[in-house]
Amino acid sequence: VQLMESGGGLVQPGGSLRLSCAASGIIFSNYNLAWLRQAPGKQRELVAAITSGGRTNYADSVKGRFTISRDNAKNTMYLQMNSLKPEDTAVYYCNADHRITGRDYWGQGTQVTVSS
Repeated sequence: VQLMESGGGLVQPGGSLRLSCAASGIIFSNYNLAWLRQAPGKQRELVAAITSGGRTNYADSVKGRFTISRDNAKNTMYLQMNSLKPEDTAVYYCNADHRITGRDYWGQGTQVTVSS
Protein backbone atom coordinates (compact mmCIF):
# COMPACT_ATOMS: atom_id res chain seq x y z
CA VAL A 1 0.00 0.00 0.00
CA GLN A 2 1.32 3.42 -0.91
CA LEU A 3 0.00 6.94 -0.58
CA MET A 4 2.03 9.53 -2.47
CA GLU A 5 1.49 13.26 -2.03
CA SER A 6 2.56 15.81 -4.61
CA GLY A 7 2.00 19.44 -5.47
CA GLY A 8 3.65 21.17 -2.55
CA GLY A 9 6.05 24.05 -2.92
CA LEU A 10 6.74 27.70 -2.23
CA VAL A 11 3.96 30.20 -2.92
CA GLN A 12 3.39 33.84 -2.08
CA PRO A 13 0.62 34.90 0.30
CA GLY A 14 -2.67 35.00 -1.55
CA GLY A 15 -1.54 32.35 -4.00
CA SER A 16 -2.88 28.88 -4.74
CA LEU A 17 -1.64 25.33 -4.79
CA ARG A 18 -3.28 22.00 -5.51
CA LEU A 19 -2.09 18.97 -3.61
CA SER A 20 -2.67 15.45 -4.86
CA CYS A 21 -2.57 12.14 -3.04
CA ALA A 22 -2.32 9.09 -5.26
CA ALA A 23 -3.07 5.70 -3.70
CA SER A 24 -2.07 2.22 -4.75
CA GLY A 25 -2.69 -1.18 -3.21
CA ILE A 26 -6.10 -0.38 -1.71
CA ILE A 27 -9.71 -0.32 -2.88
CA PHE A 28 -9.80 3.47 -2.80
CA SER A 29 -13.58 3.83 -2.67
CA ASN A 30 -13.72 1.94 0.65
CA TYR A 31 -11.67 4.56 2.44
CA ASN A 32 -12.43 7.78 4.20
CA LEU A 33 -9.71 10.25 3.31
CA ALA A 34 -8.18 13.26 4.95
CA TRP A 35 -5.50 15.90 4.70
CA LEU A 36 -3.60 16.79 7.85
CA ARG A 37 -0.75 19.19 8.38
CA GLN A 38 2.03 19.73 10.85
CA ALA A 39 3.87 23.00 11.28
CA PRO A 40 7.24 23.20 13.06
CA GLY A 41 6.77 22.90 16.81
CA LYS A 42 3.07 22.17 16.53
CA GLN A 43 0.90 19.08 16.67
CA ARG A 44 -0.46 17.51 13.53
CA GLU A 45 -3.95 18.87 12.82
CA LEU A 46 -6.83 17.93 10.57
CA VAL A 47 -7.24 20.23 7.59
CA ALA A 48 -10.04 18.58 5.64
CA ALA A 49 -11.70 15.20 5.30
CA ILE A 50 -13.94 13.45 2.80
CA THR A 51 -15.83 10.27 3.52
CA SER A 52 -16.17 7.30 1.19
CA GLY A 53 -19.61 8.68 0.40
CA GLY A 54 -18.31 12.13 -0.44
CA ARG A 55 -19.23 14.13 2.65
CA THR A 56 -16.67 16.76 3.54
CA ASN A 57 -15.62 18.72 6.57
CA TYR A 58 -12.98 21.38 7.13
CA ALA A 59 -11.00 22.99 9.88
CA ASP A 60 -12.39 26.42 10.67
CA SER A 61 -9.08 27.97 9.69
CA VAL A 62 -9.39 26.82 6.06
CA LYS A 63 -13.14 26.99 5.43
CA GLY A 64 -13.92 28.96 2.32
CA ARG A 65 -10.31 28.77 1.10
CA PHE A 66 -9.58 25.04 0.73
CA THR A 67 -11.55 22.38 -1.13
CA ILE A 68 -11.07 18.65 -0.71
CA SER A 69 -12.16 16.25 -3.43
CA ARG A 70 -11.61 12.70 -4.60
CA ASP A 71 -11.61 10.82 -7.88
CA ASN A 72 -12.16 7.13 -7.15
CA ALA A 73 -11.55 6.20 -10.77
CA LYS A 74 -8.04 7.65 -10.52
CA ASN A 75 -7.42 6.54 -6.90
CA THR A 76 -6.53 10.15 -6.14
CA MET A 77 -7.53 12.76 -3.59
CA TYR A 78 -6.98 16.49 -4.01
CA LEU A 79 -6.72 19.58 -1.88
CA GLN A 80 -7.24 22.86 -3.70
CA MET A 81 -5.78 25.62 -1.56
CA ASN A 82 -6.59 29.23 -2.39
CA SER A 83 -5.86 32.52 -0.65
CA LEU A 84 -2.92 30.94 1.10
CA LYS A 85 -1.57 32.54 4.25
CA PRO A 86 1.83 32.25 5.95
CA GLU A 87 0.15 30.30 8.74
CA ASP A 88 -0.72 27.59 6.22
CA THR A 89 2.97 26.73 6.04
CA ALA A 90 3.38 23.10 7.10
CA VAL A 91 4.05 19.59 5.93
CA TYR A 92 0.80 18.25 4.52
CA TYR A 93 -0.01 14.55 4.87
CA CYS A 94 -2.73 12.44 3.34
CA ASN A 95 -4.45 9.70 5.30
CA ALA A 96 -6.71 6.86 4.19
CA ASP A 97 -8.90 5.18 6.81
CA HIS A 98 -10.94 2.07 5.92
CA ARG A 99 -14.60 2.88 6.47
CA ILE A 100 -15.28 -0.39 8.32
CA THR A 101 -12.06 -1.76 9.82
CA GLY A 102 -10.40 1.56 10.63
CA ARG A 103 -7.10 0.34 9.20
CA ASP A 104 -5.29 3.45 8.08
CA TYR A 105 -2.37 4.48 5.93
CA TRP A 106 -0.26 7.63 5.66
CA GLY A 107 1.66 9.36 2.95
CA GLN A 108 5.17 10.68 3.44
CA GLY A 109 4.14 14.33 3.39
CA THR A 110 4.69 17.30 1.12
CA GLN A 111 6.02 20.69 2.20
CA VAL A 112 3.91 23.79 1.64
CA THR A 113 5.61 27.12 2.33
CA VAL A 114 3.72 30.40 2.08
CA SER A 115 6.11 33.31 2.11
CA SER A 116 6.91 36.50 0.27
